[in-house]
Amino acid sequence: MSSTMATPARPSDTNAVLQWQEGFAALGEAFFTRLAPTPLQDPHWVAADPDVAALLGLSPEWMGSEAALAVFSGNALLPGSTPLASVYSGHQFGTWAGQLGDGRALLLGETALGQEIQLKGSGRTPYSRGADGRAVLRSSIREYLAGIALHGLGVPTTRALALIGSPTPVRREEIETAAVVTRVAPSFIRFGHFEHFAARGQIEDLRRLADYVIARYYPECRDAEGFGGNAHAALLHAVSERTARLIAQWQAVGFMHGVMNTDNMSILGLTLDYGPFQFMDAFGPQHICNHTDRYGRYAFDQQPAVAHWNLRCLAQALVPLIGDIESAQAALDGYADTFTAQYLVCMRAKLGLRQPREGDEALLADLLRLMAQDAVDYPLFWRRLSLMVATGHHAPVLALFKERDAFQHWMLSYQKLLAQDSRALQADLMLQSNPKFVLRNHLAEQAIRAAKLGDFQPLQTLQTLLARPFDEHPQHDAWAGPPPAWASSLVLSCSS
Repeated sequence: MSSTMATPARPSDTNAVLQWQEGFAALGEAFFTRLAPTPLQDPHWVAADPDVAALLGLSPEWMGSEAALAVFSGNALLPGSTPLASVYSGHQFGTWAGQLGDGRALLLGETALGQEIQLKGSGRTPYSRGADGRAVLRSSIREYLAGIALHGLGVPTTRALALIGSPTPVRREEIETAAVVTRVAPSFIRFGHFEHFAARGQIEDLRRLADYVIARYYPECRDAEGFGGNAHAALLHAVSERTARLIAQWQAVGFMHGVMNTDNMSILGLTLDYGPFQFMDAFGPQHICNHTDRYGRYAFDQQPAVAHWNLRCLAQALVPLIGDIESAQAALDGYADTFTAQYLVCMRAKLGLRQPREGDEALLADLLRLMAQDAVDYPLFWRRLSLMVATGHHAPVLALFKERDAFQHWMLSYQKLLAQDSRALQADLMLQSNPKFVLRNHLAEQAIRAAKLGDFQPLQTLQTLLARPFDEHPQHDAWAGPPPAWASSLVLSCSS
């Protein structure tokens, strides 16, 4: 395809045309600007996710076609697609940033199956704030793989259908090449959408947005039992509950988002907008994955509190609909309890404890303290612990610790808890809760370096492993090992 195209064409192959329904666009033009994607020069396939294609009802034959390449590069539009960029605002690093919006993303529409499809990196929009509206191959590969990785772990997330590359140069810290990611989610509505209309005093638009979200995604809030019939308070409570459960899962799998601004928080409790994210290598509760985050606002152990802070911003935005700040704050009262309960469910599963046991919370706290003290490799520890329970071999786990006497003392207490249940059932639970394969930074970097040279095989292999991270894949054991020494020099920032 040529970059000289004035506007996207309509593909001639319509065998796999998606059926669209009016979703977000029905809210009205106060919520978005309609515009076409900027065509991408000489696009080529980098990757595609067959599981997401199946979710959308797209056939493998069509996904391999030139028509699909044209659509997902922004060079053609499917019939019925009317792209738009939405406007929102938000708090960034704790400071009100004012109007933001989809600066390099376009919503192609919502399919009849209830999934929104969005192109990221498809060119400038009215909300680009002077930026070029493009994405680069490096960050696009990271986002593509992150959605696969978290979905494979059972963590709610946006997903990626396709990744398209191009030789088009894009300037970041250095000159890189362009890419477009096709993102898929039930909705891309963020906390920042609500903040935008509340800050501008556009209360009827705020009400229209809230009522749309309730009708489409939280119909149970219409009854608002326990909230005096206040559906908007019930909505806030439901979002709080989903967010608490999401963050608990992040903490359990050792995931760090890196930029938990309110405009990066999903109203559906999905992991949204992958930038300088990281999965934990050496366990460090205060680890900061984002080089831009100089004061550690979004450090690993701060994520639960930051999510609660962001929810309070959402509560403030909804006050005009809820009626008063006290009622809005009351809707958030269950956040801490929900987070703690979900986190313990996740961590008990990682320990092979199929039900709460007396002393298990203290046992977990002692374990995390020992792991932090010795900077133990987080994913390796949990997988080896699972194998220890399955096989009885202690040495591989013990080898991860420097203070082995302290860990062996912990093991005595742990084994007493294990003795109260079936060892086979415990091992099975652990092997389905502790992945063998995790998207570590060095693995993503290896895939990126190869892709820049035109070799997409490492990316394809990593995609396969991350989609089924609990399986053994014995021929790929090297992908499950500890990070090499050079991995510690990798630096992630907001441009990642």
